[in-house]
Amino acid sequence: MTTSTPLREGGPPAAALRPGPARDKRRRARRRGNTIALLFALPALTLLGALVVYPVLFSVGRSLFNASGDHFVGVDNYVGMFQDPAILKAIRNTAVWVVVAPVLLTGVGLVLAVLVEKIRWATAFKLLLFMPMAVSFLAAGIIFRLAYDQDPDKGVLNAVAVGVHDTFSGGSPYPTAHARDGQGLVADSGGYRTTAAVPQGRTALLGMVGVLPANLPPDAVAAAGAASLPAAPGELRGVVYLDFTPGGGGRQGQVDPGERGMPGMEVKVVYDGRTAATARTGPDGSFRFTGLPRSDYTISLPASNFAPPFQGVSWLGPALVTPSIIGAYLWIWTGFAMVLIGAGLSALPRDALEAARMDGANEWQVFRRITVPMLAPVLTVVFITLVINVMKVFDLVYIIAPGPVQEDATVLATQMWLVSFGGGNNQGLGSAIGVLLLLLVLPAMVINVRRTRRSR
Repeated sequence: MTTSTPLREGGPPAAALRPGPARDKRRRARRRGNTIALLFALPALTLLGALVVYPVLFSVGRSLFNASGDHFVGVDNYVGMFQDPAILKAIRNTAVWVVVAPVLLTGVGLVLAVLVEKIRWATAFKLLLFMPMAVSFLAAGIIFRLAYDQDPDKGVLNAVAVGVHDTFSGGSPYPTAHARDGQGLVADSGGYRTTAAVPQGRTALLGMVGVLPANLPPDAVAAAGAASLPAAPGELRGVVYLDFTPGGGGRQGQVDPGERGMPGMEVKVVYDGRTAATARTGPDGSFRFTGLPRSDYTISLPASNFAPPFQGVSWLGPALVTPSIIGAYLWIWTGFAMVLIGAGLSALPRDALEAARMDGANEWQVFRRITVPMLAPVLTVVFITLVINVMKVFDLVYIIAPGPVQEDATVLATQMWLVSFGGGNNQGLGSAIGVLLLLLVLPAMVINVRRTRRSR
């Protein structure tokens, strides 16, 4: 007598539902693999928890306490954070960084990646631009702190600026010169003028001090001869000289034998408040005007003769400190953006580019309508990565910005350090700034992770 295994209605036999030895073996192998994988990942997970998860949770909890950490204050630190002018300025500066730096870097990196493809020594050029990535932010900050120095003898940028400025406009010949009191000259709008009108046919002696004899131009000669020449009828003459006799002696207001003229000085004659004529002094400091209508004139030495020399641009002043630091950041990260975009560019299908060129598109049209749209995923990744990076910038701001303008250049990362450890000693408020910085970075990180998963 045979017995049949009852069948379930609409399903397999009941015996087939019971796990067999082969299925149990596969399950044990899978569990063993998962256990081994977990053991291998355990050190990384431990470090992740100790260095990331725990500090984040601790910072969130610490932000709810006061400066000393012994009194719960709730969200008071977060409210006070948006009432502190220094922190609000840090938020504004961080917004400037996020808007300006990633856009410039992505654009410059794209242009360089496209251009590098068209030169012979592409690899050497990429290496040259990528080299700043090997320099630490500390060293880069020191380099640019020196490059931006206000003193042209130290700061290379101001040395170039001063050189270009002096090439086209020149400098003031005697910035330290000034007139003696009571010797016929009075200050006038940064320059000097005679106290009394000078009639034609007379030689005016205009003595100056405040200049070392060694600093006179090399072509300066003795002024005594010019001072002794009488003025012709209808002629207005004068001498601008250094009223100082080397070795002592001499008379004030008189041209002594050892005193030299001051060449290159601009001189104007003024009548009724208007300039009638202009001249420049010769090597002996002499000047003369002829053909003037008969009258008495005021002689003026304009302020341009005494203006201080151009000292360059105040790169690290309150107005330019943030753009200057962003410039240093661009120098470091341009190679990174170029290499990543160049890698994406090398993976583009060349047939699409060649087809566009065969259809009559020029290089600008190919770049704008084909290259850029096809590189959009790579450009997005580079842009978001740079956004995350600039939100955390600290080293460059702290090192490059001088102490007096540190507050003008501060960003959230530096402000968090200053509030917590740099003199503020308020870890509660500093933790609140850290939590705010984390919340600002999270959206960009989420977007980057999602885009990476979709690209797999």
